[in-house]
Amino acid sequence: MKFKHLLFISISLAAVSVSAQKKKTITPAAPASASVPRPKLVVGLVVDQMRWDYLYRYYDRYQSGGFKRMLNEGFTCENTNIDYIPTVTAAGHSCIYTGSVPSIHGIAGNDFIVQATGKSMYCTDDSTVVAVGSTSKAGQMSPRNLLVTTVTDELRLATNFRSKVIGIALKDRGGILPAGHTANAAYWFDDASGNWISSTYYMADLPSWVKKFNDQKIAEKYLKQDWNTLYPVNTYLQSAADNSPKYEGKYAGAEAPTMPVKTSELYKGHVGLIRSTPYGNTMTLDLAKAAIDGEQLGKNTVTDFLAVSLSSTDYIGHQFGPNSVEVEDTYLRLDRDLASFFAYLDATVGKGNYSVFLSADHGAAHNATFLKDHQVPAGIWDDAAAQKDMNAVLADKYKVNNLVISMDNYQVNLNNIAIKKAGISEEAVKADCIQYLQKAPAVEYAVDMQRANAANIPEDLRTRIINGYNAEHSGVIQIVLKPGWYSGHGQTGTTHGTWSPYDTHIPLVFMGWGIKHGSLTRQTHMTDIAATVASLLHIQEPDGCIGKVISEVLK
Repeated sequence: MKFKHLLFISISLAAVSVSAQKKKTITPAAPASASVPRPKLVVGLVVDQMRWDYLYRYYDRYQSGGFKRMLNEGFTCENTNIDYIPTVTAAGHSCIYTGSVPSIHGIAGNDFIVQATGKSMYCTDDSTVVAVGSTSKAGQMSPRNLLVTTVTDELRLATNFRSKVIGIALKDRGGILPAGHTANAAYWFDDASGNWISSTYYMADLPSWVKKFNDQKIAEKYLKQDWNTLYPVNTYLQSAADNSPKYEGKYAGAEAPTMPVKTSELYKGHVGLIRSTPYGNTMTLDLAKAAIDGEQLGKNTVTDFLAVSLSSTDYIGHQFGPNSVEVEDTYLRLDRDLASFFAYLDATVGKGNYSVFLSADHGAAHNATFLKDHQVPAGIWDDAAAQKDMNAVLADKYKVNNLVISMDNYQVNLNNIAIKKAGISEEAVKADCIQYLQKAPAVEYAVDMQRANAANIPEDLRTRIINGYNAEHSGVIQIVLKPGWYSGHGQTGTTHGTWSPYDTHIPLVFMGWGIKHGSLTRQTHMTDIAATVASLLHIQEPDGCIGKVISEVLK
């Protein structure tokens, strides 16, 4: 009996011990912090047509507060590459903010051919909306052609739309596509009215702070100042001679492509000229400051996001090319403007309270004539002449005119409706086009985009073609030109759109809250930007994102 009593006590104690252990395991954990740590404001800066090497080409002349501050305080990814072709503005801005590529996000070019109809579509065209702040058609724009979410959309979704998101750029596509579908607003410049405008996609009327900004007629004020070099012109050692008419395009009404540029005389009331001067970037950052003040960005209980694209670098680059005094001075002035902007953020949002990233939508080639004059293989391919000649060859064989309707974006777009009506084999037409193109001296490869994975070309090119191919918005043949070559009809200035590093190697620098100081030389990708920003903010990546987090950047 005594043994049984002891056994009962032992079993009872064990049961109590197990029960205590069970109670211990289900005790609620201590409550988490009241909020997830995030910056008060994120600012995305896209410098249109900024080659990666511009970070260092003019480094010795940059002041301490602009590009140098980003490099010396922030984190630079030195080997960031674009994941697709063609490399153009709309696709680049879309990729940076979605982490996706044209095959998924649908923005296959600035303009692209809708394959079902054969009609051209501008990337942000939307006939269902009208301008706000102007009566021009420049306001019939929205992000509806973008088929995926942006990191700015995901921030709005993550905060139940309490975060404010604003997009700003001279170019409509540079403001609209980064701001995403759910933005509070996107603003772009209207040449006709001289106003910063939006569309009814976002609002019924401009906010009072935008109206106040427009009332100042800032574009005219800048243009009346003329554009001279910041420093004596003979100190611009990174550029060719100022008067280089073989390589540089001049302004309408100007005698030569030289500094100073008498914008006060040239603009004649047409304020759109500001796009092709450094003052376009200055004015854009002026509006960015006004947006921070007017919308109280960074004063929210959740993170706000300001997406700014600096477009004038692209207009000036196209006109003058990378080896011009004009481009050098533009970057020196942009550096000064960035220093002022960062100082403004320090004073209003607070240093250490905001995060900034800076990248580019694409780069640019050296002027082909400039390269040839320096014994470098290069050339300009007349795609319009090639299209005309190829159509003549096809018409002779198939007795149907204009079987190729476009060669834009380095792609062959076929007249699908005419091919179907005539009962012609599309495969045969494609084969004839490829055979024609492969004989062209400028062409390295002509690839059937539907069979790109089997093309006998370098793997990196295959991947970029596949990523750039959208069945609804892309042509059927991707034309890959030889390095140093680009399509065009004039000899001056430059362009972009190809696979070569001068077009696809872009800067990527982060700075501020949550960012380490350092640099990285392993290969990263344009698609990684949105993934990294999403990780910084502890939010979901955009729904079409294929990029990876650059973990080395984040604290």
